[in-house]
Amino acid sequence: MENDEIRRYLMDYTLSASQATEVEEIAIGEGRYPRYVNEYWTAGQRQTSSIHEISYRACFKPQLPAFFIKWLSAEGETVYDPFGGRGTTAIEAALLKRKVISNDTNPLSRILTEPRLHIPAIDEVARRLEEIETGGDECADIDLSMFYHPKTEAEIVSLRDYLSARRTDGTEDAVDRWIRMVATNRLTGHSRGFFSVYTLPPNQAVSQESQRKINEKRSQAPEYRNTKGLILKKSRSLVRNLTPDQIDALNAAGKTALFLHGDARSTREIRANSVRVTVTSPPFLNIVQYSKDNWLRCWFNALDTEQIAGQITMARTVEAWSAVMSDVFRELYRITTGGGYVAFEVGEVNKGKIRLDEHVIPLGLGAGFECPGVLANVQEFTKTSNIWGVNNNNAGTNTNRIVLFRKAA
Repeated sequence: MENDEIRRYLMDYTLSASQATEVEEIAIGEGRYPRYVNEYWTAGQRQTSSIHEISYRACFKPQLPAFFIKWLSAEGETVYDPFGGRGTTAIEAALLKRKVISNDTNPLSRILTEPRLHIPAIDEVARRLEEIETGGDECADIDLSMFYHPKTEAEIVSLRDYLSARRTDGTEDAVDRWIRMVATNRLTGHSRGFFSVYTLPPNQAVSQESQRKINEKRSQAPEYRNTKGLILKKSRSLVRNLTPDQIDALNAAGKTALFLHGDARSTREIRANSVRVTVTSPPFLNIVQYSKDNWLRCWFNALDTEQIAGQITMARTVEAWSAVMSDVFRELYRITTGGGYVAFEVGEVNKGKIRLDEHVIPLGLGAGFECPGVLANVQEFTKTSNIWGVNNNNAGTNTNRIVLFRKAA
């Protein structure tokens, strides 16, 4: 697909007869690049698969990767995400019958993603949970009394010990990994569907001291939660709207999926010229503290939070961030097939003062890619004439700015 074809597609694309694509121009040096503004996908929760409902900080909606995967690739081709996160791109690619490669320096990414490419029968999950011995007086090796009732804590520790033992002795299977994934997602949250007392939403674990303050402010104390029951309930919820064909697609993708745990600048396990489409969203400067937010999930999975923090790119300046991403783009160019694409989702930071798409374009060009333009996805209520004035997240990131790159055939 040549640049003129891409332009015609984006100009003609519409979700309703009342919409029309607006085109803005980005000047980068002597080059001019179009920014296409329209509602290319909606963000309705009910329009996505229930299998995506795993919480993680700074993740994009499944409709975003779905748009690019369906548009720019065919069944059987390979889709990659170098910053896998909760696995949105990988899961969506699998549902669309593509091959999957996912990388992330944080091992939690694989823990949260891989089990959803091996869907177990709910009866299998129930039987396995019954086999796990809980109900003793086990205590965690750190103080978790502000989050959990003593009986709940004992069940969590028993489950943690069981999963650790299975992994150590090599007997961990797909059902164990599914239980680990669901339990990791249920550790803390703001409803009775989680193991903990009321706290922040499950994509961000507060510190022990902060939770004490929440408990004091709300005059609350941890109540008992039936961990096995909650794991089973969430398991049913995750697969509730999966069709048999979708389950087959997920399981088929799982047989060939490649999960990497390393630096996106060096992925020698991926063959050159093998990836058709990359859809990704990199870490944004130092806005989201991934390791800090996931400390409790790391504890449950016996992961070293400090070690993970040292591996995650959390640049404090645009210059430092760009230096890292420049190397990422060179690696993406190596693995992308001729005629393949990279959809690189970036945001605005510092409340719109920094427009990362304008910094990203030169990085891709420098690696050898062409840049057909930028997509700015907006909802119907968004005033497109002032797109950069829209601030969806006061903490600093505003999604739905996707820089599209193409490798010449």
